[in-house]
Amino acid sequence: MSKYSTEEKLEAVLAYLEGKASFKTIAEDRNMSTAPLKRWVLRYQNHGVDGLVSSYTNHEIQFKIDVLNYMNEFGASINETAARYKLASDYTVLKWKRQFEAGGIDALKSKKKGRPSMKEETKIPTPVEGSLEALQAEVERLRMENAYLKKLNALVQNKQKLQSKTKHK
Repeated sequence: MSKYSTEEKLEAVLAYLEGKASFKTIAEDRNMSTAPLKRWVLRYQNHGVDGLVSSYTNHEIQFKIDVLNYMNEFGASINETAARYKLASDYTVLKWKRQFEAGGIDALKSKKKGRPSMKEETKIPTPVEGSLEALQAEVERLRMENAYLKKLNALVQNKQKLQSKTKHK
């Protein structure tokens, strides 16, 4: 799906509103379907040029409920409702409607995206220097380091033995 700048959207909307071309002609010229063009016209009529500017935002639950109530009270279509409330996509309204029908008001609550932060109880506290825990942690670290170095030394010696055997042949 191509993205259109605000200027391109405005040009297409004005061409239709001024009667220069039909939805179909304008859409064909821009290699797109008529559906987004119709949404642009509707948004332009409701909000002017601001209605054509794309915006991405996280909406509060009360706003979502207001949008759904408006749609139910006035029998407005999803397209009309999205245009009225200046939403970036009419799919947003459809998604909210489906969520509300499936899970009620709780389903409309925003869910956090991304990777969750570590919980406080899972974070390992750093021990105070000189305390028993700090000393035990240092001993454990040194033991692991020692074991690592022994293993590395054994691997190096094995590699040298293999190289010396292949040289004699």
